[in-house]
Amino acid sequence: MRILGRRYDTQQPVALELAAGRIRTIRARPASEVSAAEPWIGPGLVDVQVNGYGGHEFNEAGLTEDTVAQISRQQDACGLVAYCPTATTHSDATLRHTLATIAAACERWPDVARRIAGIHLEGPYISAEDGPRGAHPREHVRPPDWDEFQRYQEAAGGRLVILTLSPEYEGSAAFIARVAASGVRVAIGHTAATSDQIRAAVDAGASFSTHLGNGAHPRIRRHPNYIWDQLADDRLWASLIVDGHHLPASVVKSFVRAKSAERCLLVSDITGMAGLPPGRYERTSLGNVEVLDDGKLVVAGQRDLLAGAALPIGVGIGNVMTFAGVDLRTAVDMASIRPSLLVGRAPGRLEEQAPADLTLFDLSPPDEDGPPRRYTVRATIQAGELVYGGV
Repeated sequence: MRILGRRYDTQQPVALELAAGRIRTIRARPASEVSAAEPWIGPGLVDVQVNGYGGHEFNEAGLTEDTVAQISRQQDACGLVAYCPTATTHSDATLRHTLATIAAACERWPDVARRIAGIHLEGPYISAEDGPRGAHPREHVRPPDWDEFQRYQEAAGGRLVILTLSPEYEGSAAFIARVAASGVRVAIGHTAATSDQIRAAVDAGASFSTHLGNGAHPRIRRHPNYIWDQLADDRLWASLIVDGHHLPASVVKSFVRAKSAERCLLVSDITGMAGLPPGRYERTSLGNVEVLDDGKLVVAGQRDLLAGAALPIGVGIGNVMTFAGVDLRTAVDMASIRPSLLVGRAPGRLEEQAPADLTLFDLSPPDEDGPPRRYTVRATIQAGELVYGGV
């Protein structure tokens, strides 16, 4: 397969030849050969927090292998070459069913297994307090339990790669150390932990923060607080939802500058409402919700109270460029290279012999007085195979 376009990192016009799932050659081209219609070429996107898509949640009681496969393949249109299906706080029976069904889908379809970089378990070991708990059901929140976690890993066929928890429970540090030693990334999230508890968690092996700035009290003390504590610790990476709704632009800019872009990654945190047209949806797993025209997902009947996310991770690329003033390479790396490294997956770098995991995209020009820049997927190539769009 031959691809023409502009490198996202250097803006150099190039021709890529793909073979056997890898980039065989990269040839520089003179600017005179370039068509204005040619796309940008960048590494394929990786989203480590996807709760569902197209009307389905991974936590739904009737989840089937076919639904897992459907959701996985639908991510191609979002520019993803890999993602982490995310199971959130629920009953023991529901979580074991979710994890086992995802594992079974991976065993049944090799292309689904290629798309799934591992499973993210968000909860159930999170704060029970209103605010930090977010939309997670209080009745299923519980303290960390090593034996239970081992059962979840067994149900997942060893595919759990991220565990998000709050370190506010007695024995959290020892639990985190065991999980981290088992090879699973431990993230701090949905927490009301104290400074000492957060420090102990990081000392024990917690290595990043899940959607920093969200899953928090509406009002917290000026300082210290659990956001400042995580922001200041250089041992923690931070995932950010930069969909234009979950974090104000000024907060995104402050977080990226304080943490550094090298320690930040983008996530979508999309729910099953993602991929659906604007409108009101009744009796979903999140209750009665509404997808607004701008993609904002809210509790039905008003416009301010969020009911999760519904926009793909690519929206965050254009937004973080506008909000934080980072360049295209940095923004794309935050949605591709960084999350790949986080879950131990070889990223789709633009290098000869690198895996041919690529996204071809368009980017709207900057407009100081207009909306944020818009990232639009034109094609997705996974392991050298065109899985979405055209080249």
